[in-house]
Amino acid sequence: MSSKPKKECCVSKPKCGRCPLRMLAEGTLPSGYTVKKRKLVKIK
Repeated sequence: MSSKPKKECCVSKPKCGRCPLRMLAEGTLPSGYTVKKRKLVKIK
């Protein structure tokens, strides 16, 4: 299992490995989660 994503993107350059935006783009975000306004949210 991959690492757990952070609750919010810290907007650092370069993006860290646990960034939810990066994980969403790479497809490694756990199922049941998405990112809205740079914050990690659960899908209902």
